[in-house]
Amino acid sequence: MKFRTTLILLAVFAVLLAVVLVFESKGKKDSAAKNKESVLVDAAASDIQKIELKRADGTIVLQRDDKGGWRLSSPLESKADTTEADGLASSLAGLRVDRVVEKDAKDLKTYGIPQTEVSLWIKGRTAPVRLLVGMENPLDKSLFAKREDDPRVVLLASYLKTNLEKKVFDFREKAVFKFETADVKKVRLTAKGVSWEAAREGDGWAFEAPFRALAVKSKIDGLLDSLANLKATEFVSENKNSAEIKKLGLGKPEYEVGLSLPTANKEIVFSLHKADGKSYAMSSEATKIVAFDASSLLADLERKPDELREKKVADFSSWEADKVSVKKGGFTLGAVKEKVKDEEKWLLDTPAKDPADGTKVDAFLRRIEGLEAAGFVDNSKNPAEFGLDRPAAEIRVRTKDVENKLKETVLFIGKEDPAKKQVIIKNAKLEYLFRVDAAFLSDLPKGAKDWKSEPPKAEEPAAKKK
Repeated sequence: MKFRTTLILLAVFAVLLAVVLVFESKGKKDSAAKNKESVLVDAAASDIQKIELKRADGTIVLQRDDKGGWRLSSPLESKADTTEADGLASSLAGLRVDRVVEKDAKDLKTYGIPQTEVSLWIKGRTAPVRLLVGMENPLDKSLFAKREDDPRVVLLASYLKTNLEKKVFDFREKAVFKFETADVKKVRLTAKGVSWEAAREGDGWAFEAPFRALAVKSKIDGLLDSLANLKATEFVSENKNSAEIKKLGLGKPEYEVGLSLPTANKEIVFSLHKADGKSYAMSSEATKIVAFDASSLLADLERKPDELREKKVADFSSWEADKVSVKKGGFTLGAVKEKVKDEEKWLLDTPAKDPADGTKVDAFLRRIEGLEAAGFVDNSKNPAEFGLDRPAAEIRVRTKDVENKLKETVLFIGKEDPAKKQVIIKNAKLEYLFRVDAAFLSDLPKGAKDWKSEPPKAEEPAAKKK
């Protein structure tokens, strides 16, 4: 009896399972069919290989190149703005129907179809997908549209209009003077009342004219980045000629920047000029003349060398320091950083290696690291004139980077000018001298006790506490 009951229950379960599977299958089919009806373009943006926008004002064609980037092939040949082209492709990929207006439209003129014809060539498909886009729906600004092989007239989201109405200029690459800033080894600049030359030196930049001195790396790099990313606000000429160059003042420009790129075997000259309320630019490497937004770039080009000069007296990071010494008068005080029980600590650089006050040593290093010039002395040939034949003090800082590369910074403290409250400092690696606010002299240690760690105070007896 029990066996028969089990068989009956199994049969009922099988029937119920079959019913559930049938309904689930039907639901999936209905959902797939409904989803198919609501999607007008079933493709991923990355699979769209070519886009053609045909409008009353002309036809724009965008095509992917071999590297997956975009190019304009009509109405002109040009590199395309990747962001704009990708934005258009994304807005068309997976394009969904907001609402079906008419299932089998007979008179497309009622909907202004077509005002724009959009053709999409999709990877893996032989024929393009064609969309016919009409006028705006006055009620909600959505667009009437029809897929060429679909009888329905539908409404598409209003955001699509912005992309479909963009001009050729919008889809063009605006940064037409691109170059690799890391390849630039020398810069020569001539502007209104300004002339200088600089060359790469290690990780930074150094002026070669009108004086020899370190330059602020971020400012020179920033200038190069601005030139490399200079964007056209208008394409004035596709193929520059002498008449256009003369007319726009670019034959004798207000600003000229020469760049040397030896690894790329290039010398690039930028010419920039303001005329008729606009700023124009051209490059020896490009055929185009463009107008551009001059607000920040020209201001940077007009900076005098003194504004770009590095004012830091010493180039080191205090947290990388592992040895420091100060020689002043008749004593020398030093500290070294060593591991003590798996912890790095500052010790006095003496045979006894007594503990140093790490807080005071670190504060001194940060003070030296932050020293900046209030002025400079170039071409100094007489050390005695500035008290450097017998320096008042000598500071040495050794640093070790993450690759254990050692670097030593040596500073000589020269003559103090009480009237100006400044002191002369020479960095041993540089030819010129710094005039620095003399206030930091008070931070120089006066004796070994200044950096010596104070022993912990003994705890008072309990009786005394009462």
